[in-house]
Amino acid sequence: MPSTEGPPITQCPILHQDRFIIVVNKPAGVLSHPNKARSTELAAFEGSYDLEEKCFEGPGGKVWLIHRLDQDTSGVLLGARDAKTAEKCRALFETDGVRKQYLTLVRGNPGTEGTWQDHLTTSREKGRVRTTVLKGRPPNAELDFKTLAQHPGERLSLLNIDLITGKTHQIRVQASSRQHHLLGDDVYGHFDLNRKMKKDLGLKRLFLHARTLTLKHPTSGQVLRVEAPLPDDLSGVLTKLGMMSVFS
Repeated sequence: MPSTEGPPITQCPILHQDRFIIVVNKPAGVLSHPNKARSTELAAFEGSYDLEEKCFEGPGGKVWLIHRLDQDTSGVLLGARDAKTAEKCRALFETDGVRKQYLTLVRGNPGTEGTWQDHLTTSREKGRVRTTVLKGRPPNAELDFKTLAQHPGERLSLLNIDLITGKTHQIRVQASSRQHHLLGDDVYGHFDLNRKMKKDLGLKRLFLHARTLTLKHPTSGQVLRVEAPLPDDLSGVLTKLGMMSVFS
C-alpha cells in the first residue's frame, strides 16, 4: 500500500521500499511516466516529471524512473530515491544484471519452451509508436519462454517470459510475428480473437503482466526478488479457462 509516512510518492501499491529504491505494482491504465500528449493521466509516481533526467519530483521527494512498462501492462516497476542509486540501477539493466519475468496469454501453441531472437526497429510518427521485425538482420531482441498451461479448446497458451533484452513492445511484436498474438493487444493483436475473448471471458485489456523483478540491491549487493500478484481481471480470465491451477 502507499506509504502513510509523509506526503505520498505514489498511488500504486508498494511492493518494496527502503532508503534507496522503491518498487511498485503498476496497474494497467497507469502511465510509467507522463508525456506531453497525456500529461493529465495518472502516472506511477507523484509530481512533475523531467523527461531528460527521467525523474519525478513531488511533495514526497524525488523518484528516478529506472525502466518503464507500457500503459496497458501491469506489474513490477522500479524507482530510485537518489541520483547515485539511479545510476547504479540503470547500469544493472544495461549489463544484464536484472531478471525480468512476465506472464502472458497468447494465441496458439508455441511449444513447450524456447528462445525467440529477432531484429526489431521502432518508429515514432505523429505520437504513434510502432515496432516491427526486420528479417535478415542480426538479432537485437531476445526472450525465453516456457508454456505453463494450455487450453486446447480455445487454442490458447499461458506463457512465462524471461525478457533478456528490453525493446519497445518487444514481447508483443515477437509473439505476433509468429502468429502467437497476445490476447487483448489492440495494436499487434488478433482483433477477431480479442472481440471473442472480451465477449466470452470479459477480457478488456492486454494480457501482459510484469510478474517478477530480480536484481542485486544497488547498495547492499544482496539479491532482491520482488513479485507482483496477478491482478483480479487477469486471474479471473484464467479461472474461467481453468488455468489457475498452475499457481497452486
